Amino acid sequence: MSIAGNITQIKKSLPKGVTLVAVSKFHPVEALTEAYEAGQRIFGESRAQELKAKQAVLPNDIEWHFIGPLQSNKVKDMAAYIHTIHSIDSLKLLQEVNKQALKHNRIIQVLLEIHVAKEESKHGFSAEEVRKLLANEEWKTLTHIRISGLIGMATFTEDENQVRSEFRQLKELFDSIRKTYFPDDPEFSTLSMGMSDDYPIAIAEGSTMIRVGSKIFGER
Repeated sequence: MSIAGNITQIKKSLPKGVTLVAVSKFHPVEALTEAYEAGQRIFGESRAQELKAKQAVLPNDIEWHFIGPLQSNKVKDMAAYIHTIHSIDSLKLLQEVNKQALKHNRIIQVLLEIHVAKEESKHGFSAEEVRKLLANEEWKTLTHIRISGLIGMATFTEDENQVRSEFRQLKELFDSIRKTYFPDDPEFSTLSMGMSDDYPIAIAEGSTMIRVGSKIFGER
């Protein structure tokens, strides 16, 4: 099936309130253009340089999400246009995003990355660390970021029960954090979990945002 056909099919299957991020990293501009023409407006990239090159030539109404591990020194390269950064795993990175957003007089949305998988290669806060960060309240002084939710990846495994259990843990943490630290903030509403292989399970467990690459663009 074509990229346009894949997007249409996935969107049809999504319940109301679930947002699709098309993971376009490593795919050429032509592929993104086809997805754009099929109505897709939210794209996820994981390298600052590649993102910059694509952003320069693609339409201005695209909502760019940065989904890869992010070094502080790369934030300045995307601060002028990035909509949401999915990979916040330290207070230092939050402060840098705030500093660069301030230079452009923008507010950048961020998701706090939680490590729930059984793999060491995954990044993110533990449940304890993220609570510590939020309890400290220093983040409240950062006026040019908006913490809009959490993100996490399940272990890459054939064991659906394990995947389901990790997504469930993440949803419980999300609900608890929202109740404790964001009780009056409707903007804290995004739970980004689920990719091409496991997004149906993620949605069943409460995901509000999925990141899909190969099911849209094919294997790289």
